[in-house]
Amino acid sequence: MLLRGFPTLWASVTISSLGDGMRFVALPLLAVGLTDDARLIALVALAGQLPSLLLALPAGAWADRTDRRRMLLWSDAARTLVVGALAVAVAADAVRIGWLVLAALLLGAGDVVYGAGWSGMVPTLVPPAGRARANSRLQAGALITDTLLGTPLGAVLFGLAAVLPFAVDSLSFAVAAALVLLLRGDFRPGGAGPLPARAPLGQQVTEALRWLRDRPVLFRLCLARGLTGAVASGLIAVLVLYAGRAQHLGPTGFALLVAVFAVGGLLGSALTPRLLHRWGARTTMVAGVLGSGVCALLMALAPTPAVSAFAVAGYGATDFAWAIGGLTLRQSQVPSRLLGRISMAYQLVFNAAGAAGAALAGLLAHQWGPRAPYFAGAALLLAVPLLLPGARREAEGWALAES
Repeated sequence: MLLRGFPTLWASVTISSLGDGMRFVALPLLAVGLTDDARLIALVALAGQLPSLLLALPAGAWADRTDRRRMLLWSDAARTLVVGALAVAVAADAVRIGWLVLAALLLGAGDVVYGAGWSGMVPTLVPPAGRARANSRLQAGALITDTLLGTPLGAVLFGLAAVLPFAVDSLSFAVAAALVLLLRGDFRPGGAGPLPARAPLGQQVTEALRWLRDRPVLFRLCLARGLTGAVASGLIAVLVLYAGRAQHLGPTGFALLVAVFAVGGLLGSALTPRLLHRWGARTTMVAGVLGSGVCALLMALAPTPAVSAFAVAGYGATDFAWAIGGLTLRQSQVPSRLLGRISMAYQLVFNAAGAAGAALAGLLAHQWGPRAPYFAGAALLLAVPLLLPGARREAEGWALAES
């Protein structure tokens, strides 16, 4: 069962993701047009990623002491202005590389705040029995608009006029903010009543981390999420090398592999709620991560592009099953007053491990060829279940609420 406000949240998140996908390709294209200094181009990318490492836990603490709906509203409004100003500068041919670095930094910060806000709103809008389906729809909607639509649309619009993807991105944030205004309900941690006391930020973060440490299932899942994030980021980072050197595909073939991954993700998103209902959280998630390991190994061994595409689609499906299962379990196990901080702790571990995984994959590919990261990734993924507590010993920690 999905309550009346959920479609509004879904539409807001999905439309916001469309702009994210366009900006993902348009920002580096704009940077390349402004400078041929690889260090400055990389600095733009780094500026967009830094906030996810520096602001994740503070944003989670903020989400646990304020109205989460307001977080979405203000982050969308701020990003509307930032991208709008960038669009004006591009149209006036006045943009500079330093402005891109600043814009990427501000937009990255807005993304972190937005993520911290909406991750805690699903339990308010959706009863326990419907959360797996709600999470599936949110993940699928973001995947379609960001990867399948936003990225290619951003490239096409940039080819027509550099200002277009930024103008449309600004509009998408404005529409997302307007949709948030339509949401009705109490989105404060714990629901109605006074907001939690504003303890010092460091104390709030420490409280959440200690709570997480004392929950074996959630704590080990957080560590496992880091491993899966490292593998996923690493495999994506060298996918263009893998496509060209291992499978002898051109740019179009590489783009098709990315699209196939997204299609697999949609399939995984559609099937996961049923699997969670039938198998439970632990079995579904173990099956997902083992499936990802098998698919990564198949990618490493794939003799033809067709086999590679099949493995990439399978990896997308199984990786999304793991991610949606973990998200739904957290929403069942974590109290509302801690959900923002715990969710962003997971996100911090995922992003930090992802940065390390991308760097390591590049080193492996350089030293031993483009298939090497896929062999290493498969080994790590197949070992992940060893981190997880048993279903019987920690049965309560794996339980999904049903009503």
